[in-house]
Amino acid sequence: MNIAKEWKEYEIIDMADGEKLERWGDIYLIRPDPQIIWKEKSFPKKWQLANARYNRSSTGGGSWEYLKQVPQKWQIHYKNLTFNLKPMGFKHTGLFPEQAVNWDWMIDKIKKENREVKVLNLFAYTGGATVACSSAGAHVTHVDSSKGMTEWAKENAASSGLADRPIRFLIDDVTKFVQREIRRGNKYDAIIMDPPSYGRGKSGEVWQFENNIADLVELCSQILVDDPLFFLINSYTTGISSKVLENILRIKLPNKLQGKFLSGEIGLPMTDSQLVLPCGIFAKYEK
Repeated sequence: MNIAKEWKEYEIIDMADGEKLERWGDIYLIRPDPQIIWKEKSFPKKWQLANARYNRSSTGGGSWEYLKQVPQKWQIHYKNLTFNLKPMGFKHTGLFPEQAVNWDWMIDKIKKENREVKVLNLFAYTGGATVACSSAGAHVTHVDSSKGMTEWAKENAASSGLADRPIRFLIDDVTKFVQREIRRGNKYDAIIMDPPSYGRGKSGEVWQFENNIADLVELCSQILVDDPLFFLINSYTTGISSKVLENILRIKLPNKLQGKFLSGEIGLPMTDSQLVLPCGIFAKYEK
């Protein structure tokens, strides 16, 4: 498992009975997590630190319960990157901190190239990977179907001092965008994608992970340069093995590639503990 263990302003304080207590800068949140199936709290008194808790509804969804004051928006930092956070519907804050382990890997790959690298970030959300790759010097094309998420990504880039860097922010359906890039003949050195389990594009296009991921990877293979730097798929879709994603990359990417394929889990450590929370899977090709 690849563990994101270099955070200073984020940490898991405790986890038990389907919930995790996290510190996001100065704000402490309790959020549900289906992986946490044990009952025992390691630090029972620390749960009193919580500013807010997300309570799931028995009918689906849920809502935030504010126990102490929580700002409408606040920031945390990861190394030289700055991210804007706020409590969102369905338990999120606008950032997946476990992805820091992927950011570090991408930054290292880009910097070692010592040349202009063109990166395509699909299902790019609030731009964690966009900001990371841009900070390493890459030219980034950021594609997401949500206008709100794209504006948020622009804020994160500006807060990280990257507003003047070459980043294209596009509000578009991912599949349609890639199809147009094939027709235009545009090529990328690296592709990142973080597809949802289920989603709808801005014109009502339906995305379902199991039905669509292999076809999308095949399309993306047509806009890669001959010797690509990397191709990364992240997933939070329940029931899919990381090896399945690796198999798709092996099948759909050109046979002539000389790099290596890897897959596995990503996770977050719990402070003052040997416990680690699994947070998703990945598969990647790297030069």
